[in-house]
Amino acid sequence: MSSASSPSSNQSAGAIIGRMVVYGILIIAAVYFLIPLFVMMITSIKTMADIRTGNLISLPREVTLDAWKTAWNSACIGVACNGIKGYFWNSVRMVIPAVAISTILGAINGYVFSKWRFKGSEVFFSLLLVGCFIPFQVILLPMARTLGQFGISQSLVGLIFVHVVYGLAFTTLFFRNFYVSIPDELVKAARIDGAGFFRIFWRILLPLSKPIFVVCIIWQTTQIWNDFLFGVVFSTGDTQPITVALNNLVNTSTGVKEYNVDMAAAIIAAIPTLLVYIVAGKYFLRGLTAGAVKG
Repeated sequence: MSSASSPSSNQSAGAIIGRMVVYGILIIAAVYFLIPLFVMMITSIKTMADIRTGNLISLPREVTLDAWKTAWNSACIGVACNGIKGYFWNSVRMVIPAVAISTILGAINGYVFSKWRFKGSEVFFSLLLVGCFIPFQVILLPMARTLGQFGISQSLVGLIFVHVVYGLAFTTLFFRNFYVSIPDELVKAARIDGAGFFRIFWRILLPLSKPIFVVCIIWQTTQIWNDFLFGVVFSTGDTQPITVALNNLVNTSTGVKEYNVDMAAAIIAAIPTLLVYIVAGKYFLRGLTAGAVKG
């Protein structure tokens, strides 16, 4: 006499099949999105002869890093043939202070709008958030005039200023939404004990702010490093960031097009943001959703 399968075994088999389907879809999606990176990597380590005789996904017959050396040291960008290294360090010098300043100011703004509310603070916060929805193109002319009046146009300092101003709306929003999830009683108790504005911020809120700091650093680093429009409008010559230099490199005609050099330069330009996500990516969604329930 045969016995029927138990409901629990049927459920476990269904769960296994469902999990396999989900993993299969995820693997297909991962392969789909990784193919361009794979093509870039193998093209960057091929010789030009190998590129001409092979196809996009064929493995190199001879592995060489000459294209990487050329992209870094001697690739022709416009009329200069000094590679992208100078522009890479321009981006580094731009990103670090812009991210630091916009994140710190955003933390203070979020602290004020969440724990030190004043008359009209909600209206002021709403107006500040309008900055999140203003397209880049709208502010080009007024920002160019402002930079000219400050005497920092066509400079790295001007680019830093632009990215700090444009990023403040986002960092303020992130920190404000995070800080509203922290009980107001902590701040009230500290004020009763005589703690002032900055002491409360330093001793109570900052130690709890690691997740949202990671979110803002990743967000701002990605936005600023990958920006092209502000870089091409508000910089020139040796002050241009890596994104503008990469565009100029790809569109520079010096005879035979060196696709391996272009791919190597593109990967070099993408490495910093990839490293940021690899190192701190697991904290991004955790910090981004913190404070989403309250406020």
